[in-house]
Amino acid sequence: MMYDVIVIGGGPSGLMACVAASAQGADVLLVEKGEKLGRKLAISGGGRCNVTNAGEIEEIVRNIPGNGKFLYSAFAKFSNKDIIAFFEGLGIRLKEEDRGRMFPVSDKAQTVVDALVNKVKSQGVRILLNRPVAEVLYGDGRVRGVRLRNGETIAGKTVIVASGGKSVPHTGSTGDGYAWAKAAGHTITELYPTEVPITTDEPFIQSRELQGLSLRQITLSVWNPQGKKMIVHEGDLLFTHFGLSGPAALRCSQFVVKTKKQYAVETVLLTIDLFPGKTQETLEKELFRLCKQEPKKTFRNVLKGYLPERLIPFMLNKAGLDPGVTCAHISKKDLQTFCNLLKYVPVNANGTLPIESAFVTGGGVHLKEIDPRTMQSKLMEGLFFCGEILDVHGYTGGYNITAAFATGYTAGEHAALLAREQALSR
Repeated sequence: MMYDVIVIGGGPSGLMACVAASAQGADVLLVEKGEKLGRKLAISGGGRCNVTNAGEIEEIVRNIPGNGKFLYSAFAKFSNKDIIAFFEGLGIRLKEEDRGRMFPVSDKAQTVVDALVNKVKSQGVRILLNRPVAEVLYGDGRVRGVRLRNGETIAGKTVIVASGGKSVPHTGSTGDGYAWAKAAGHTITELYPTEVPITTDEPFIQSRELQGLSLRQITLSVWNPQGKKMIVHEGDLLFTHFGLSGPAALRCSQFVVKTKKQYAVETVLLTIDLFPGKTQETLEKELFRLCKQEPKKTFRNVLKGYLPERLIPFMLNKAGLDPGVTCAHISKKDLQTFCNLLKYVPVNANGTLPIESAFVTGGGVHLKEIDPRTMQSKLMEGLFFCGEILDVHGYTGGYNITAAFATGYTAGEHAALLAREQALSR
């Protein structure tokens, strides 16, 4: 049998490609190498599935620093608002949380996965599980089908590669699709981890004195060797046994990777602002007033209501202050030094955890070789790409999954239309 559309990969983009293609009346085959569909979807959003973000399109593009502008055409076809309407049409009630993140009211990712898989099945898509693809078949400048690792060959008028990147490999994203893209003549831009914890050799990390400490609503900045701020992100931060994690660290991680590479340096300076809503001058006035009120108290005890208790000895040591010094003996210069440190806690990062530990893969199929209106290859007729295999990556918060659904829908619809055109032209 010749299928109109063969979709490789049963993740978010692949499942949405199946929905869009089958809605056009195409004969669709979904080939998934694992035993389950939607595995990455099932663990997204901490197992609650952050299906999209409710922000305006411009805001969504801003939060996809890896080539977000490429997605304008896909968003015009299938936007975040369309994603919300789609899932609500399947009976999944959604709720909006902080920063526009959209979750199912059930707080269970599996309800989203089940609804999406049932939609795919109800539209007549044939599904093959436990069927790894060995190669995509090409001939005479166009797609011919796929060959499975078991030797079986399946003919297809179009093929959509939705096999993911190299991050979270236990969900099946092991980078298989890059070889198929290269075989069609495509360029793969350098792959690197994004949305990944940051590593450091700082003594206080190695000694684990702050391990497990979480800081709320700080800002984390990444600096280049010339002293220019590369990026700054606000959010929570977690100290680990190897470095920094939490939302602020994840968002800054790609800039650590890029700065290391661009300037050929071993370490990259990060600074933590513990009080982003206050100036250093304000902090000095507040601490001066507290010290004046209780001159006999140790400065350390005065700080107990001001900073997380576990952080106080570290900060005093960093500022070169005696832990036993009383407020009466704190000089103005000591206060200035300490408050400056509150605004600029330095951490020298030496990199990040590997791409396999990342939430998202940076790099992928070069976008100049893809038609943004259709997601079709400009080099091979009938070959389409969607999702994380493309050189598109966003921050966590519903942005990557929005890109996956939008590119999947666009690829699915246009693959089906191309298959129909080919049938009519014969």
